[in-house]
Amino acid sequence: MKKLLLSVAIVAFTGTAAFAQTSEYYVVRDTTTKKCTIVDKKPTTTTTTVVDNGIFKTRTEAETGMKSMKVCTEN
Repeated sequence: MKKLLLSVAIVAFTGTAAFAQTSEYYVVRDTTTKKCTIVDKKPTTTTTTVVDNGIFKTRTEAETGMKSMKVCTEN
C-alpha cells in the first residue's frame, strides 16, 4: 500500500513539474508608449503586440531576445 501511494505521489509530482515547464514568455510592445516588456501570458488586447517572433520558453531567453530586437532597442 505504501509503494502504491508513493508511486502515485511521484507520478503526480512529475506531471505537475512537466506542466509548469510548458509556460511561455512573450516580448510585447505597448502601442502607445512604444516600450517593450516581457509577459507570461499571450496578449489579448490591441494595445500591445508580440514583437517579431517574441515567444520564448524561459524568462532568461526572453530577456536576451528582447535585447537583440531592433524595435525594442531604438528608444
